[in-house]
Amino acid sequence: MPAEKDFTQQRHHFSFPSIFIYGHTASGKTYVTQTLLKTLELPHVFMNCVECFTSRLLLEQILNKLNHLRSSEGGCSTHITCETFNDFVRLFKQITKAESLKDQTVYIVLDKAEYLRDMEANLLPGFLRLQELTDRNVTVLFLSEIVWEKFRPNTGCFEPFVLYFPDYSIGNLQKILSHDHPPEYSADFYAAYINILLGVFYTVCRDLKELRHLAVLNFPKYCEPVVKGEANERDTRKLWRNIEPHLKRAMQTVYLREISSSQWEKVQKDDTDPAQLKGLSAYTHVELPYYSKFILIAAYLASYNPARTDKRFFLKHHGKIKKTSFLKKHEKTSNHLLGPKPFPLDRLLAILYSIVDSRVAPTANIFSQITSLVTLQLLTLVGHDDQLDGPKYKCTVSLDFIRAIARTVNFDIIKYLYDFL
Repeated sequence: MPAEKDFTQQRHHFSFPSIFIYGHTASGKTYVTQTLLKTLELPHVFMNCVECFTSRLLLEQILNKLNHLRSSEGGCSTHITCETFNDFVRLFKQITKAESLKDQTVYIVLDKAEYLRDMEANLLPGFLRLQELTDRNVTVLFLSEIVWEKFRPNTGCFEPFVLYFPDYSIGNLQKILSHDHPPEYSADFYAAYINILLGVFYTVCRDLKELRHLAVLNFPKYCEPVVKGEANERDTRKLWRNIEPHLKRAMQTVYLREISSSQWEKVQKDDTDPAQLKGLSAYTHVELPYYSKFILIAAYLASYNPARTDKRFFLKHHGKIKKTSFLKKHEKTSNHLLGPKPFPLDRLLAILYSIVDSRVAPTANIFSQITSLVTLQLLTLVGHDDQLDGPKYKCTVSLDFIRAIARTVNFDIIKYLYDFL
């Protein structure tokens, strides 16, 4: 009780003018911020910069939500219009004169704050200095998936207090996902399933939302032997053998959103090949330029072949190298089951030059085709341009799709894949 009283007395103290919170998607930034503000009953407005895609819309929404907080005890409020940031500062000072707001810090939370960079140039510096401009006890929180260095204007600005939310560790994900277990099954049984799921997908996906989606979608297939009476909950070996091929297919389809959840459930129920479903992917209707096909093939090889095997596959005079020299004790799982691995641009180009018959120069045309493949979501950019080792990519297409592409250019991709040696 004394601690709560002490906190109440500190509400009128000025807080830091702006706080920048960043971290990868689904790392708890939004949830923690909302929970903290609601639990402590702090006056705040929460804005999503994707929904408020213009500066006027954003500023008006903030003012009207604040006005609603002020007039919640006194009845309905009138709609406020705001054209410029100068008007916003003036109206903000008027609204925060209210008794319910003037004696404590007001928090403005801007989620997806990276979209502010596409709005007027004065918006970001203005929000960073809002406490100074209004002479009010206000703190602006920016929630973003990119680092502060990507935000900082070239002309300079007020530096916010920066907080980083790290990714969940595999132990954290295990605990969080295990809480979702169905009531008809024991917690230990579902925890064992989550352990298997993370063992397959954790290296390629650490997004809690994606992993939760995958867990719900594939659990019926995991417990199928238990439902049929062919195994008990502790027979992990038999349960693993039953779910392994389905997780492999899930890596190629559901995780990449090539089919809907209802289609995937139909695949599991009928035990059919996902490739037989019509309308699985827009990729099958994309006609690629000649070199783009080879770039995509090279990207697939770079994603699923260990880097140390490039010499074996793409160097003409490499000598005799046995496959056993590549094998290690821990490499018993198929690379296609583990999913695509990121690779640097230099490796992609090296493989491209090796598999194309004609001489290819690293021109702007080649780099623009790589960018086009990223735009089409056939490749995923997983690195940033400001990293010392340059950008990294992952190939996001299935084996069936890449084989269809390879056939159009008379390229036998199977003999270049390490898993099929």
